[in-house]
Amino acid sequence: MLRFFWVFLLLAAPAMAQDLTGHGGPVRAVLPLPDGQHIVSGSFDHAVILWDARAGQARAVARWHRGSVNALVLLPDGRIASAGEGGRIALWAPGLGAAPAQVLEGHTGQIAALAARGGYLASAAWDGSVRLWNLADGSAQILEGHRGNVNAVAFRPDGALVSAGFDGTIRLWATNGSNQIIAEAGLPLNALLVLPDGGLAAGGVDGVLRLINPSGAMREVEAGARPIVALSLDASGTRLAVASLGGNVTIWGVETARLLHTLEGPGLPVWSVAFAPDGRLLWTGGADRQVRRWDALSGRAIGPIAAPATSNLPQGLDAHGAQVFRACSACHALTPDAGPMAGPHLHGVFGRRMGSLPGYAYSERLARGDITWDATTIGDLFTRGPDVVTPGTKMPVQRVDNAEDLAALLRFLEQATR
Repeated sequence: MLRFFWVFLLLAAPAMAQDLTGHGGPVRAVLPLPDGQHIVSGSFDHAVILWDARAGQARAVARWHRGSVNALVLLPDGRIASAGEGGRIALWAPGLGAAPAQVLEGHTGQIAALAARGGYLASAAWDGSVRLWNLADGSAQILEGHRGNVNAVAFRPDGALVSAGFDGTIRLWATNGSNQIIAEAGLPLNALLVLPDGGLAAGGVDGVLRLINPSGAMREVEAGARPIVALSLDASGTRLAVASLGGNVTIWGVETARLLHTLEGPGLPVWSVAFAPDGRLLWTGGADRQVRRWDALSGRAIGPIAAPATSNLPQGLDAHGAQVFRACSACHALTPDAGPMAGPHLHGVFGRRMGSLPGYAYSERLARGDITWDATTIGDLFTRGPDVVTPGTKMPVQRVDNAEDLAALLRFLEQATR
């Protein structure tokens, strides 16, 4: 019934005309819809986009969130929940819209993951808590016990809630709010899902896929050298997709823990992965700003959902610096007319006061405006890191440790932002 409900509403909804060109930042979440034709994506650029996958076009764009959109989930009644850096959960009617139909508030840190079952929605956040929301009245039960960020949450087949976090523990929550540690990895865990038999799969910062059976026995599989950040299970429960910050996406047999396919992508961090409802397609989103599709049976790349976002750099400028800048181009444009991006455009940045570009929602620290950008201050930003120079910034922690690379980047920026 839900499949046909979605088909009706999406066909009935008029396509929104504004800004349908794609994401302006890394894609942090992908959600295939039950009709098999549409997919929703969330990005570092604050946007939630509804795509018509067959047409290869964006159907609607919602820019309500004031920060990165990290998580998406489909609710049993057909609505979509989105959440992220701002700590608020938006509940959208099918087809999206200019504003969510309902907003759930309470978290004091960014939300990393969502899960839904029946009339309940669970959220995991960097304030160290899990919240279990009653969708009927918007009330929430606060579940505390993790030491540090909570990165993942899921419902077991029996309705019980499990979560994983920075403390390396997987916790099972009782209805009275108490918790039991059912597995420990010893290192931070980023992703968690429930297997058909009630067992669990978890991915951590060490690139190890951990398969935990219902009795608690753990099997470790070396899935890669870089942190695992996303997992997806196909509808049959037999194949598991693993995505990592190294740009590596692999598909594994659940029962055998055997590698079935390695997807050859652009080599950039992959933040999100999801099987289509029929299990024939796999969707990924990552640092290249693209929502990509793959043949999940063969591992063959089908290509991005839409034409790649333009990232052509000016010609005739410092070539070394242009190469270093490519890491920045995922979030920043060099011209003021490039459309919405995750970060402010850099045109005229030399001599510009920090946090002063009209229309961009800066973090509290940047909005103080007590730094003027020039070769010295930009160099300091990339030497000590944004987390040190401008603590609380939305900018990912990124340093340029090589002196020649930094000098080339500064030369390029001076040339390209005039």
